[in-house]
Amino acid sequence: MSADPRPRTTLVASDLDRTLIYSAGALRLTAPDAEAPRLLCVEVYQGKPLSYLTESAAALLPRLGAETVFVPSTTRTREQYRRIRLPGPPPEYAICANGGHILVHGEPDEHWHRAVAARLAEESAPLAEVRARLLATADPAWLLKERTAEDLFAYLVVERALLPEGWVKELAEWAGPRGWAVSLQGRKIYAVPQPLTKSAAMREIARRTGAERTLAAGDSLLDADLLLAADHGWRPGHGELADSGWSAPHVEALKESGVAAGEEILRRFLRVGGRAG
Repeated sequence: MSADPRPRTTLVASDLDRTLIYSAGALRLTAPDAEAPRLLCVEVYQGKPLSYLTESAAALLPRLGAETVFVPSTTRTREQYRRIRLPGPPPEYAICANGGHILVHGEPDEHWHRAVAARLAEESAPLAEVRARLLATADPAWLLKERTAEDLFAYLVVERALLPEGWVKELAEWAGPRGWAVSLQGRKIYAVPQPLTKSAAMREIARRTGAERTLAAGDSLLDADLLLAADHGWRPGHGELADSGWSAPHVEALKESGVAAGEEILRRFLRVGGRAG
């Protein structure tokens, strides 16, 4: 029997912040200044540049979008996601709010969101209860901001150097039995319902697009479910997953960290999932 000549449809679901795009503080530029890679700004916030990728990475993104179903997969809210302007045509699909929203041509799929909200109501403690716990235990000495996102989850912005050792662990131990997960990413502490996952949204998009293979990348504990659900995945040499030594048989741990890892992840996506892969 001859091999099927049709190319396999590959879906690429990638986290954004500290995976593909990087703030100035997360770039980790270790080479001499004269040898540093040229950078492209892909996000402006309040009139100031905020997020970057290398120009080499920027050149790879349009090709990835042309050769795969590229799905940005972020914990950002829809408003925060829309600030990002990646090179190439806008992706047909995007995952926002850690799976709480699927955007189709930039517009939210309300049917999906209602289904997610119903599941959270059945399986997790109310957001108000978790938010009350955060506010009751956070110390104004290190708490900078407290926010809720899309009425789905909560997060704190903290002064990381002043955050007491063990506070995040204690919060996670309290939240776990209530159906919530906790993640520390840079200066942000996320409290997210356990059923609110990027992986569920990725599976739904794979179903809609008929994708036969899924690839993923991410750096935080909130990306672990996405990586586990994919056929193959990558994590950078920094972030919660790297710091905790998290691993899975089909997930490669890259040696690169910072913005160089974002570029390498794109190369791996194309090598495995591109038309020549």
